[in-house]
Amino acid sequence: MKVVLLGYMASGKSSVGRALAKRLDLSFLDLDEEISKAVEMDIPEIFSRKGEIFFRKKEAEVLKEVLMHTPNMVLSVGGGTPCYGRNMELIDQLSDRSYYLKLSIGNLVQRIVKEREHRPLVKNIPEADLPEFIGKHLFERSPFYALATRTIVGDQKTLDKVVKEIADDLV
Repeated sequence: MKVVLLGYMASGKSSVGRALAKRLDLSFLDLDEEISKAVEMDIPEIFSRKGEIFFRKKEAEVLKEVLMHTPNMVLSVGGGTPCYGRNMELIDQLSDRSYYLKLSIGNLVQRIVKEREHRPLVKNIPEADLPEFIGKHLFERSPFYALATRTIVGDQKTLDKVVKEIADDLV
């Protein structure tokens, strides 16, 4: 079984992915970690030294490799992954299910503010401008996120509840 989690940055993809993989006795992969291994740089360093275009090309390459050659896994992809090239088509064709972890702009802002230094796309955006920035991004990305097999709304839900909802859907 191959399950892919997608959604905006800080929507809980990695946390949910780790917990879901443990619950289902599957391996867990984080696409950003796989890209970092392939390039031998962390994501902020890739963005600053090589640029976003390089990152997106490497992301598509690693996504295809992982989906084609890793059986029985939960894969967490980056917030922009579904929006570039044929990535969403690959996810649809090469996974059993994909889940969009959807959160409100307010919840995303609260989470992103806490970890902004590690997020290249929002690192230099003033906190007061984050809601508008996130809203614009969600507007642009929502058509791609909507292509997921299912949408899981995470507002007002614990990690355990989100994981249970996905696990129950997979049965």
